Amino acid sequence: MLDLEFSSEYYYIKRSTIVEKIRFDNRTFYAKFERIDEPLTPLIVEQHLHREYTIAVPLLEENKTNYLVIEYNGEAYERFYHLVKHLLKTLQITHYHIYEGKNIERLQLFIEVDKLTLEEADEQLATLSSALKERMTKNWKCLPSSTLPIEYNIVTLPYKRID
Repeated sequence: MLDLEFSSEYYYIKRSTIVEKIRFDNRTFYAKFERIDEPLTPLIVEQHLHREYTIAVPLLEENKTNYLVIEYNGEAYERFYHLVKHLLKTLQITHYHIYEGKNIERLQLFIEVDKLTLEEADEQLATLSSALKERMTKNWKCLPSSTLPIEYNIVTLPYKRID
């Protein structure tokens, strides 16, 4: 599936209404993604790619991740694309994939890592994000994040590879 591997016993499906209220770190989150306690199947992925459903997968398994994700959403997506490719080349990061999200203005950068803890992922993402902020206005989010509950450390599956 799109050169990405997710091994989880569950996935999330987006609903049109709030399915769960989550209290975390003195904040309240309202989740529209419902957890489905079944492995992700090729049929579910196909339905996502045909936009029948919006499917998300967890980024953390036992507090470790195999991907650092930066999701950009804005009009300067072409500039972000070229800037992030240059930054990754400068940092000698070669194992990454860039995808189009639900529309052309939404880019998803997946950087392959080897079982980083949430704290290690936070550190690396903070470094990348601050390097990007030196060049353009911040219109992205970084995942996984220790400032979010586990149910929000998920990423929607991308639609099309662009790199």
